Amino acid sequence: MATLGIPQNTIAVLQKYHFNFQKKFGQNFLIDTHVLEKIIDAAGITKEDFVLEIGPGIGTMTQYLCENAREVTAVEIDQNLIPILEDTLSAYDNVTVINEDILKLDIAELARERNGGAPIKVVANLPYYITTPIIMGLFESHVPIDSITVMVQKEVADRMQVGPGTKDYGALSLAVQYYAKPEIVANVPPNCFMPRPNVGSAVIRLTRHEKSPVDVEDEKLMFSIIRASFNQRRKTLANGLNNSPEIHLPKEVIQESIEELGVPVTIRGEALTLEQFAAFANIIKKKMKK
Repeated sequence: MATLGIPQNTIAVLQKYHFNFQKKFGQNFLIDTHVLEKIIDAAGITKEDFVLEIGPGIGTMTQYLCENAREVTAVEIDQNLIPILEDTLSAYDNVTVINEDILKLDIAELARERNGGAPIKVVANLPYYITTPIIMGLFESHVPIDSITVMVQKEVADRMQVGPGTKDYGALSLAVQYYAKPEIVANVPPNCFMPRPNVGSAVIRLTRHEKSPVDVEDEKLMFSIIRASFNQRRKTLANGLNNSPEIHLPKEVIQESIEELGVPVTIRGEALTLEQFAAFANIIKKKMKK
């Protein structure tokens, strides 16, 4: 089977099937073998691994995954790609293609069936409009995951790994860092894709924490607080929480809690670290119980 990471092979497949790119699925196919090798390398795929691939497209990265993993399940939403995948992956007997929306798939069940419930590795080239719901869905559902290695828009990758006081810092940074250790492993220019996107991309590896880096009693409450404090960036933490429909506490109790945290009452949410948000959520939880 011809390697699809080579541009003319990708073009040949697309022509053979008269494939039209779907704007709504944000389709950009990778045509650079060096980047493909980097992704496999970064994900640390071995013959012991079960890999879940999200959005295989025409199977470019799937071929590499099949060569390196024990077993691959590739989930593709676009029905028009299913016959193409049957063709491009016909040489491999260790791959299953599922025509489904990843957000509707029971991944925990898949991990149980295919990997005895042991942590799986996720690899994906994600359309940027759906990056956050997919990554957050994987983490929040507490599916057993070892790591997620994804190609995303460069600015989203930056956002995932920055700390307080930077303009990209926000709810996504905190959520990702609560669940995993983020590390950008490659920057990928637009000319590595077909069609060429308008923005640069990056491969980021999120290695799941074995134990949460912070002690928080109620993680749902912590994320409500984080969302409320970033909903209106220019507002102080106190005002952000005051305006939140999820935090039912009088203004003075919120101010008291901020003082108890040992930071100025005028502080903005974007200045707090993950540790501080966790400590603050624990303080608020106590007050809510009263």
